[in-house]
Amino acid sequence: MLDALTLGQIRTFVAIADAGGFRAGAARLRRAQSAVSHAVSSLEEELGVQLFDRSKRRPELTLHGRALLEDARAVLLKVDGMRARAHGLGAGLELQLPVVVDTLFPLPLACQALRAMNEAFPSVQADVTVAPLGEPISALQQGRCVLAITVGEEFRDRRIVLHALAPVTVVPVVAAASPLAQRIREGWQPGPHELADDLQIVLADPSPLTKGRDIGVLSPRTWRVHSQSVKHALIAAGVGWGRLPAWQVEADIQGGRLVRIPVQAFGPGGQAQLQAFLAHRVDQRLGPAAQMLRQSLIAAVESMEGKR
Repeated sequence: MLDALTLGQIRTFVAIADAGGFRAGAARLRRAQSAVSHAVSSLEEELGVQLFDRSKRRPELTLHGRALLEDARAVLLKVDGMRARAHGLGAGLELQLPVVVDTLFPLPLACQALRAMNEAFPSVQADVTVAPLGEPISALQQGRCVLAITVGEEFRDRRIVLHALAPVTVVPVVAAASPLAQRIREGWQPGPHELADDLQIVLADPSPLTKGRDIGVLSPRTWRVHSQSVKHALIAAGVGWGRLPAWQVEADIQGGRLVRIPVQAFGPGGQAQLQAFLAHRVDQRLGPAAQMLRQSLIAAVESMEGKR
């Protein structure tokens, strides 16, 4: 009977499948290998199907095992979400609230929401980090923050709940005094390969989520930097070109210090719209301050959108 299934059995099944073997799965669960093997055998008996083929050196999922693995993951997600919500109902006020904000997201909006949270809960200490690319999601995965704002859709993880905020406009720019800017003012429309001789300033990703791949890199000549302010300063100084959020460089463009690069590889006129999301883990409860910050951020974004 399926009523005899336990969450422990299901969690063991998923852990072994993810780890690639019984020994690795036992280590991940911090249980004896014999106990893990017994849990899987009991689960197979209850389901009436074999989940792993044990005839080979390394056990492999059977056809039935592959078919049921997604169901098992869905069950665990639902249970973890229910547990988190239940804990949240009786949650006390947080002492500290770690938050990671994507470098592309408008900081004034994030600060507006943080101010509202501080006014409501002045005793809560916020720990705010601004980080690029995969780091907001990586911080959530590793439990280093409770809430994160991420921009773009490259780093989805179904253990993480996403709430769409607003699109962020990103534009490629170069210092107005550079030779590249002069060619653009003369009407030059660069193709992606025509920027190969120009140095591109690129943000390095401190997370492992983009290992082995580049995002938004056109030039083979790159400098890697570790903060958005350094990237902005290097571009403004004429060292190279790069993509920056429009909210950050609007005054520089209007003031004639930076020039937009109309390279169509990024979008019409070089402009790209990247969706921003508010993110939190499905299995992590949100306390009163985190809920307040979440609501304030959503309200700030909706107010900004309403003024456009």
